[in-house]
Amino acid sequence: MATINTIAIIGATGNMGSAIAKSLSKPGSYRLLLMSNDTDELAQLYSQLKEPNTGTEIYSISCAREASWEADIIIVATQNDAEKEVAEKIREVATGKIVISISNPLNSAYRQLITSSDTSAAEELQKLLPNSKVVKTFNTTFAADFISSVIDEKTADVFIAGNNGDAVKTVSEVVKSAGFNPIIAGDLSVSRTLERMQLLRIRYTMNNSYNWLAGWKILHN
Repeated sequence: MATINTIAIIGATGNMGSAIAKSLSKPGSYRLLLMSNDTDELAQLYSQLKEPNTGTEIYSISCAREASWEADIIIVATQNDAEKEVAEKIREVATGKIVISISNPLNSAYRQLITSSDTSAAEELQKLLPNSKVVKTFNTTFAADFISSVIDEKTADVFIAGNNGDAVKTVSEVVKSAGFNPIIAGDLSVSRTLERMQLLRIRYTMNNSYNWLAGWKILHN
């Protein structure tokens, strides 16, 4: 019997965190540890996911360090400006583990990135967690895409960037389980491009008053 990995979602009650949790809560896929500082919303999310997925191991935890200590894969689903605090809490227990960065370092107006051109949110997280395997993914999706990853009869692509090949392969399986088509884009420095891709899509969506159900797709023959 294949081993079921344990995934901790730090910031599980946010828009993206809850969307990821719902997409990965299918029976037989992963053991989920949901972590949030908002205990009321966490209890609601836990009840919402547990009731229809009685065959899935789902737990709610109020401590980021405890959740990360038990996990094989840690998804940091907080706002970008909270990542430093999260990293400080989980650094020791995240040693050797896969840490997924989903954030886009946008300013308050969602009009530009706050990082310089020679780095990315994922690379900055890797510096904060030097003994972890940071992988960038899910940052080029909207929360609505997890409800419907098939758009215009095509499965949306999700890009993955990381320096550790085994970690990238493992994360590719997570992406598939969430319902998307994984695209391995390159090493962690490619996160700079991926974060700018999402900035472009957010600005385009806001400028044209489009809805938030949209995805990237590479078309080829």
